[in-house]
Amino acid sequence: MGAALLLAMSALAPASAEVKELTIVVPNPSAINVYPLHVAVGEGYFAEEGLNVKVEAVNGSASVLQLLASGQGHIGQPGPAPLLAARARGEDVVFIYNHFSRSVFGLVVPEESPAKVPADLKGATIGVGTADGAEVGFTRGIMNDLGLKDGADYQFLAIGDGGTAVAAFLNKEVGAYAAAVADAAIISARGIPLREITPEPYLDYFGNGWAVTRAFLDANPGTIEGFGRALVRGTKFGLDPANREATLKHVAAGNPQESEDPAFADALLTAIQGRTLPVDPKDPFGYMPPGAWVKWQESLVASGGLDKPLDNLEAAYTNQFIDAWHATK
Repeated sequence: MGAALLLAMSALAPASAEVKELTIVVPNPSAINVYPLHVAVGEGYFAEEGLNVKVEAVNGSASVLQLLASGQGHIGQPGPAPLLAARARGEDVVFIYNHFSRSVFGLVVPEESPAKVPADLKGATIGVGTADGAEVGFTRGIMNDLGLKDGADYQFLAIGDGGTAVAAFLNKEVGAYAAAVADAAIISARGIPLREITPEPYLDYFGNGWAVTRAFLDANPGTIEGFGRALVRGTKFGLDPANREATLKHVAAGNPQESEDPAFADALLTAIQGRTLPVDPKDPFGYMPPGAWVKWQESLVASGGLDKPLDNLEAAYTNQFIDAWHATK
């Protein structure tokens, strides 16, 4: 009798051994950027999946990937360009969920700038949040299509975001900024109206998404199913106009300082939510179009972000959990 019980418990061990206390690593402190995450916390969706999440903010995608590789973070939100570069270095990190289905970056200039299109930025200094952030690969792709090379025809300058970026504009250190939606909103709110000059095709490039190491994916499929299911529920809740007040309350709990100005928080949430809508309305939340990954890789190879195409691009992402995330429990 005792032996039978022991065997039964042993058979259940792999499932029960899955990680349920999750450290979630994001590339900046914004809670509005990841509103589905904070809605899922506040509405109890993670708890219903048996998950307890702790959110850690770091500086950029490179730091996210470092923490995932070291095991200090379980699920992170890097950009596609840094992830592909990491894979080229032999780091087996996998995109599992397409959070920003549309580009979160835009190439912006001050409203009074004479630059009307990216080609007008030849000879300019372009500000970026961090030197190795996803916005760098995004902008290199735009400029490379115009035959403009980093370091020869223009240069990047890491100026941070928020107040430091505002100061860089005021001091004329940069003529343009490769900005995330949140960065552009902050700069504009602080008295520097911006104008976007991003070419239309580049607005379709997807942005940061949720990723894990291959080892974590293989060992924790049930946890990933629960995590993604809670995110999908959080996204749908947040997009429902009837839940607007509750959504703003949840993101304020995640980062009170960001929501100190209610009008700004409301406007930023609207902008962010627009970037989380799938490009193709038929695609479910979290889905990654394979063709979009091909575009990212081609752009990175052309701009020098990758020396050559990866041997197996399909290993960089997976849609294997989509059905489970959208299934009714």
